[in-house]
Amino acid sequence: MQIVTATEADIPALCRLLAQLFEQEAEFVADETAQRRGLSRIIADPQLGRIFVARRDGEILGMVNLLFSVSTALGTPVAWLEDMVVDARFRGEAVGSALLQHAVEFAQQRDCRRITLLTDADNSAAQRFYRRHGFELSPMRPMRRLLP
Repeated sequence: MQIVTATEADIPALCRLLAQLFEQEAEFVADETAQRRGLSRIIADPQLGRIFVARRDGEILGMVNLLFSVSTALGTPVAWLEDMVVDARFRGEAVGSALLQHAVEFAQQRDCRRITLLTDADNSAAQRFYRRHGFELSPMRPMRRLLP
């Protein structure tokens, strides 16, 4: 298995992975047009973020997305970990752990001092997975406002 940066050619496979992810999430619904647009923007602008894929024999097994910002509290770059998903056919093969480790190492190389992520409140399996990899629950509560 190799972990590499995604390219435009990977977008159809990434959309299929996102459809699997959004089936599990309470708040999001797959919209291939929107997903293609978002993926293309991230792939085209490495300053915005990076999408990493786990690939074996040419097949994409999973993906993780890092988006970059700057924390005024820390005075340093930080990252948001988004869209972590392993194809259902390959779960239990340590693909997710490899993707997450790669993302963490990449963020450290960019001098990021924090990685933040969100999981559904009732997704205890995901929360256990992230805890095993050093993530902790934050006392902060996410809030959002959707804009037209």
